[in-house]
Amino acid sequence: MRRIGILLAMLLVVGCEEEPSAGGGRPGGGFGGFPPTLVVTQPAEYRSIADIVEAIGTTAAMESVTLTAKVTDTIRQVRFEDGDFVEVGAVLVELTNLEETALLAEAEANVIDARNQHDRVVNLFEQRSIPISDVDEAKARLSGATARYQAIIARLDDRLIRAPFAGLLGFREVSEGTLITPGTAITTIDDVSTVKLDFAIPEIHLGSLMMGLDLTAESLAFPGRVFNASIRTVGSRVDPVTRAVVVRAHIDNQALLLRPGMLMTVRLTKSNRQALMVPETALLQRGTEAFVYTVNAQSKAVIVPIELGIRRGGWVEVRAGLDAGQSVITEGVIKVRNGATVREGGTNPQGAPGRSPQPS
Repeated sequence: MRRIGILLAMLLVVGCEEEPSAGGGRPGGGFGGFPPTLVVTQPAEYRSIADIVEAIGTTAAMESVTLTAKVTDTIRQVRFEDGDFVEVGAVLVELTNLEETALLAEAEANVIDARNQHDRVVNLFEQRSIPISDVDEAKARLSGATARYQAIIARLDDRLIRAPFAGLLGFREVSEGTLITPGTAITTIDDVSTVKLDFAIPEIHLGSLMMGLDLTAESLAFPGRVFNASIRTVGSRVDPVTRAVVVRAHIDNQALLLRPGMLMTVRLTKSNRQALMVPETALLQRGTEAFVYTVNAQSKAVIVPIELGIRRGGWVEVRAGLDAGQSVITEGVIKVRNGATVREGGTNPQGAPGRSPQPS
């Protein structure tokens, strides 16, 4: 009985200590009998944000060719080295052409002889000494000789391997004296003054793509360097498996830094717009739902559900649930409960959502 009496006395003492004051709480008027919670607030504000699409792309040369010979013959001279930059029409390889040179001299002599005979026949015809048929026959012989001469020149030209366009040469695959046939690789040449960049983006962005739209690209080979590009072509088909469309952009590469086959990170800015945003530190998430605490006129914390948009640099877009200028709690969120009395210890300056509260 004595123990029961002691326990009852202790319960009475505890009950007296927890009895609320006449003001509905302990001195200070806090929620649940505690002093107001010190918080920092920041008004929701409109900020300019860019809708950015990121993708992975691969570079390709503007023009790319593997050089080969048209005829079967031995190489007389190689006129280039690995990695040379050559102009259009530059002779890279010369094949043996002794037979063709002799035939060219013979054809040239035949042309001269046929022209002389043609001129004599024309003079005789003008003197009315021969019929017109002799003139026609002489003209035909001259035309035939000229055609054979031009054919020999073409055969000689086939023994000169030239650069089809200005570009960067690859590795040399042949040497002097090598017997080559049509299809034998001599070297490669790539026009990399402008580089093509191909990348795929989801079809949901197809409506915002257009010719000339600017974008940026980066490569791990050049940390911190940004390459500017612009869209030149949008693929005519959407891949039914990936639901993505291939886009081709061009990058000015006059410095010859980029090479075909490089992997690049693409950042495509679709549009710039104004969006209502709050600092990410104000955000509370429960599953797929998001909330923030606002402060009403009675200095009470009010939890408000919001609809989120994109995130940029420590800020989050609010698509619904808040109005511009409405203050949200950014510091002290974890200590606040719905309906609790709060005391604002400061306001975050714009662009600094992470400042700690300073007690007043």
